[in-house]
Amino acid sequence: MAEVKIAAEITASVWQIQAKPGDQLAEGDTVMLLESMKMEIPVAAPRAGRIAAVLVAEGDQVEEGQAVALLEA
Repeated sequence: MAEVKIAAEITASVWQIQAKPGDQLAEGDTVMLLESMKMEIPVAAPRAGRIAAVLVAEGDQVEEGQAVALLEA
């Protein structure tokens, strides 16, 4: 199976991780929430698959385009 990188769309902090390795997700399901300027920004699964790895922890700072999780599609 191919692994797909799930990337942050904005520079922010990781506020809440909602999916863990092994979770099966549908396209558009929320993987985690980022926080920037008091706004919550959801990071969604780009396609259906299983979470292979979460690459960040709650409280981490992430940059725009940084991979935050891997999805086995």
